Amino acid sequence: METVVIAGVGLIGGSFGLALKGAGFGGRILGVSSPQTIEKALRRGAIDEGASLEDAAPRADLIYLAGPIRAILETIPKLDGLVREGALVTDAGSTKRRICDAGRGLRRALFVGGHPMAGKERRGVEEAEAELFRGRPYLLAPARPEDLESGAALEFTGWLRRIGAEVRVMTPEEHDRAVALSSHLPQMLSTALAAALGGEEGARWAAGPGLVDMTRLALSGWDIWQDILETNRDEIVRALESFGGDLDAMRAQLERGLPEETFRRGAEFARRLRERR
Repeated sequence: METVVIAGVGLIGGSFGLALKGAGFGGRILGVSSPQTIEKALRRGAIDEGASLEDAAPRADLIYLAGPIRAILETIPKLDGLVREGALVTDAGSTKRRICDAGRGLRRALFVGGHPMAGKERRGVEEAEAELFRGRPYLLAPARPEDLESGAALEFTGWLRRIGAEVRVMTPEEHDRAVALSSHLPQMLSTALAAALGGEEGARWAAGPGLVDMTRLALSGWDIWQDILETNRDEIVRALESFGGDLDAMRAQLERGLPEETFRRGAEFARRLRERR
């Protein structure tokens, strides 16, 4: 792998470029983004050169689509007439079914869906970090399991491990179901809590670190979450319905007494989650 093209050099794309360089990648990294973002990415050292998609794609061994979901879906159909035979195309989108369906249409290149479980509330290449992926799950969703045995895919997964990511493989359907619970549900709960308390000045003035931590995700932008909600609506609704039942059960327990067992089970999961990290 000598030439990498990152389409969308923001937080994730910029971090991927910095991580590759930090792990010893000696090839060339091209960035496809707005002129302002390219200028910032060059200053950060996340890329070596800015280029248009039409100029960059034919040169790429790996094309890393790191823009919003909508941009990824718009870019994939354009690649078939641009990429060279044998190139690998992957993405960093937060949902996988729609993106992987689009990727299956590529004829000249192999597409492997991807999703690094890493990020921040603040976006942009200014926030990029070479260590962003270290110790974090990196979910891969190939169209077929054997696609990961190709030379290009093996090299890519090798670099993912070198940048410190924990590679995990699942189907697009399994991915969207899992992240609806692990990522999208926490976002919805944080947003709902912040919105519900928005008119409660007493809650704001009496807030401690617990409320600050619980509403951290509510800082995330609607422009990113609109695409996620649109492309994983069914699984997110299912996750909310399940959690709503748990919340109703906890309220019923509290009406009868104290929900000690729920607190015990919650604390146990929270401990296991932190041990994994």
